[in-house]
Amino acid sequence: MTEPIAVLESDAAPEARSTSYDADRDKIVTRLRRIEGQVRGVQGMVERDTYCVEVLTQLSAIMAATRSVGLAVLDSHISGCVMGSCRHGHHDQQELLDELSEAIERFVKAA
Repeated sequence: MTEPIAVLESDAAPEARSTSYDADRDKIVTRLRRIEGQVRGVQGMVERDTYCVEVLTQLSAIMAATRSVGLAVLDSHISGCVMGSCRHGHHDQQELLDELSEAIERFVKAA
C-alpha cells in the first residue's frame, strides 16, 4: 500500500476570501505597475547623473502616486471591511476600529 501524499499548504486550494478592493483590483494593479515604471525611470536618471531637481520632481510624483493608491485601498477598506462586506473573520467592532486606527496611523506616517 502506498502512503497518502501530504498536500502542501501552497498546493491547497486558496481560501475563498474577498478583499474590499476586489472591484478595483485591476485599476490598482495598473497604477502600481505605472509606479514601478516610474521608479525604474528614476533609477535610470540617477545612473545617468540627471540633475538633482529633476530626480526630486520625479520622486515627488512617485510619492503622490503611491499615496493615491494607498488612499484608494484605505477607502475600500473602510467601506468594505470596516462597514462589513469583507469576509476576513472580524466580528468585534472595537477590534476593527483599533485595526483601522493603526492602519491610518501607519499610512499617515509613511505618507
